[in-house]
Amino acid sequence: MDFFFCIPLVVGCPNKINPMGGDQSPRVCPRCHNASMFAAKSRVWFEFCFVPLIPLRSKDVWMCGICQLQTVMQPDWAPAVAQPGYGYQPAQHGDGYYRPTYTQSG
Repeated sequence: MDFFFCIPLVVGCPNKINPMGGDQSPRVCPRCHNASMFAAKSRVWFEFCFVPLIPLRSKDVWMCGICQLQTVMQPDWAPAVAQPGYGYQPAQHGDGYYRPTYTQSG
């Protein structure tokens, strides 16, 4: 009796994004207008069985942590630096918990 073994081999080229180090102040996303853009390095890797083996290409990008917008860094453009208090900030009550307020229409 012959046995046939099938071993699946998985090959791919996913994109890995790592935030750049250093002191990064929050920047305003041009798409969603949240203070959530950060500088990152985007790398495409050749993977074999989910193990990254060979870096194929890399580039510096601006990325939004909310809407996932990615834009290649250009020397003449950068997202605006967010001012203190800019962006989504839920209302806080004296006990520190957020309580949504509902309004009745009509």
